[in-house]
Amino acid sequence: SDDALIFFGIAGALSAGGLRLAIADLVHRRAVDCLVSTGANLYHDLHETRGRRHFIGSPDADDSKLQELHIDRVYDTLVDEDEFIDNDAWIASFALTLEPRPYTTREFLYRLGEHLWSETEADGILTAAYRCGVPIYCPAIADSSIGMGLSQARHERPNAGHVDVIGDIIESTNLVLHHPRTASVVLGGFEPREVKSDDRGRVDIDDLKSKLDEDVAGMMLTQPNTLGLFEDKIEEISASVHNKGGLMYMDGANLNAVIGLCKPADMGFDIIHINLHKTFSTPHGGGGPGSGPIAVVERLAPFLPIPKLIKDENGKYNWTSDISDSIGRLHTFFGNFGILVRAYVYIRMLGDDGLKSMARNAIINANYLKNKLKDAYNIPFTEGTLHEFVVSGDTQKAKGVKALDIAKALLDYGFYSPTIYFPNNVPEAMMIEPTESETKATLDRFVEVMLEINDNINVNPDLIREAPITTPVTRLDETKANRELDLRWTP
Repeated sequence: SDDALIFFGIAGALSAGGLRLAIADLVHRRAVDCLVSTGANLYHDLHETRGRRHFIGSPDADDSKLQELHIDRVYDTLVDEDEFIDNDAWIASFALTLEPRPYTTREFLYRLGEHLWSETEADGILTAAYRCGVPIYCPAIADSSIGMGLSQARHERPNAGHVDVIGDIIESTNLVLHHPRTASVVLGGFEPREVKSDDRGRVDIDDLKSKLDEDVAGMMLTQPNTLGLFEDKIEEISASVHNKGGLMYMDGANLNAVIGLCKPADMGFDIIHINLHKTFSTPHGGGGPGSGPIAVVERLAPFLPIPKLIKDENGKYNWTSDISDSIGRLHTFFGNFGILVRAYVYIRMLGDDGLKSMARNAIINANYLKNKLKDAYNIPFTEGTLHEFVVSGDTQKAKGVKALDIAKALLDYGFYSPTIYFPNNVPEAMMIEPTESETKATLDRFVEVMLEINDNINVNPDLIREAPITTPVTRLDETKANRELDLRWTP
């Protein structure tokens, strides 16, 4: 559609895995309008566009021996370290030809693609984007070998390689604001369809069935959903999708509400991703480090990526790549290993009974808060609450105080504000998720604060509209903050 803007996100370092020319082809065909990439992808694209290569590695390779030969292991590929050093020098020399002023990553990468094309006339992501006028944004460009090259240039000239990341935010925001619709590319060529919620806050079965046909690939469903409600018609939902030949994919974002209490496969799910950061104690937010293991039913196991870990007849573990139906290699051999170990240790420490207790405590804590707050705050969907619930601040808004004001007021009491204005089917939404780890004393204090804020709204709403007043940075002028970005606090 002419009024849709299609952003294409390139995560990790997929270009090292051979996808760079496929992405370049999408750019040439104008199947995408804007690329958002990690620096690693663009660096490895530059590496191959300059005529260098990645070689398939092996988990059995001796890293010490590789280092002696100046060979680096990059994800599951091997590269010549001396070529990397030359790439960094090439980027540095290019940066020194630019004017000594800040560049957005879009402008910098456009000029880099132009320079790369003039030297190589070879196809790749950077050169295709330059030739087709497709912008590339790379907010974390410093956290890559391109950043190493820019740093090298700045040692020679202080103002060289100055990247304006705030300018990126402003430019990309303006792109979205000037298009009435945005969309995501699905590489498989499928079209996403949104299914409505019913008046119970669950999947509208009639709407779902109206959108199922013989071409459906599958359905992704969060169980329990974002309102904290268990999809109690899940068997009918799964059967409807399966009858059309589709697969059921469970978003495991809220797995901590059901872990040990029910099985995804029994509900009809074929695939699930597990959010280790919430359910199994690993870091959350700030870019990670994170990990999201994928689990599948037995009939999909032959398609999992290689290498696969197997146990031989002697009880020893080995890697195998001899799986004919595998989709091939993806990213790293071991994933984000430290995060996986942390989650595994947490699971082993809790054991079966501990995991069930964790889920039950998450449910009890959320329902305790809900029942304490329901008389002061409107909670539209209350039937069957599990680990979280969504409060509507519409009653408070009618008195001149928004969900944003309540969230900021919580800061004055030492509580980090909850997610607000999401999900969007609840007006003035405030998502409250205490998790299983909070004590009753903390829960009671939170209730006391929320009730006090509501009392103040009835008596002195200006007190809440001006919050926070005790934090180092107090209430900001939202309009001014959006127009005149200042992200550094000076005491």
